[in-house]
Amino acid sequence: MELKKVQLKNGETIAYRERPGKTDPIVFIHGNMTSSKHWDLVFEEMDEKYHLLAVDLRGFGESSYNTRFDSLDELTEDVREWMELIGIVAAQGGNGSISEEGLDGADGGVHVVGWSTGGGVAMKLAAFYPEYVKSLTLLSSLSTRGYPHLSLGESGEPIRRSETKEEVEQDQWRTIPITKAYEEEDGEFLRGVWNQLIYTDNQPDEARYEAYIKDMCTQRNLADIYHANNYFNISNHDGLAKGTGEVDKITAPVLILEGELDQVVTHQMINEIRADFGDRAQYHLLKGCGHSALVDDLPQLLDVLSTFIDQHRTK
Repeated sequence: MELKKVQLKNGETIAYRERPGKTDPIVFIHGNMTSSKHWDLVFEEMDEKYHLLAVDLRGFGESSYNTRFDSLDELTEDVREWMELIGIVAAQGGNGSISEEGLDGADGGVHVVGWSTGGGVAMKLAAFYPEYVKSLTLLSSLSTRGYPHLSLGESGEPIRRSETKEEVEQDQWRTIPITKAYEEEDGEFLRGVWNQLIYTDNQPDEARYEAYIKDMCTQRNLADIYHANNYFNISNHDGLAKGTGEVDKITAPVLILEGELDQVVTHQMINEIRADFGDRAQYHLLKGCGHSALVDDLPQLLDVLSTFIDQHRTK
């Protein structure tokens, strides 16, 4: 996958990969501990008619990390401007009118697929810019009510939900050891984490796995992501953060995909998403899949995803 880059007005550089095709663009947004690199199997195996793009969020992969962030709103604005700059959506002028930039084939938006944390960014994008999103697929996504970051005791037992970024940064069980592994490029440690939680039954081939691990070490924003996910809440229910109700602004067709064996995103979180969208969303259980359906059963994932997108594409 060819890697490209664009510069945003806020000074950040956003990297992305693109595979040309004849259909409406499909934008893939990765999750935590990953980047656009982790969509490589989709780019290799999805029907060549589809136009595919995968973005590196700020602080992941080859994108810059000049400024820290506190919420997924900031990452959403990065993605929005990136889409406008590369011309896959028609950029909005300051007064809400269509600008002359970003009109190369943009005729009504893109299909957005968000995996895990990427699901949160995808939901925000669909809520803030409904005219940009033709369909929304949530793959093993964090809940509409966030992904709790729990403070753990000396034995690793949950004590309470963290309330500040400082608490997250001082987490001896996740933030500190994973950040240390990144800095030291400790592939053995990272492989252990993924084998325990994500690649529990199936793993990529060795060369691909090594490339994924090397890519993981590019992440520089772990505490920011944990904190942003912890306070994410677009529902109508108050929790650690007050619910914004932004879920009601999402007008695009929605597909919720749950991994039957997912050990990262719980069944309760998926049920929260389903409850908050109600009958506005379709739901599909990915049989035999954990948190990474891309590795566990790519044909099943692509079949479901392609069918859904084909129902809502204009070309």
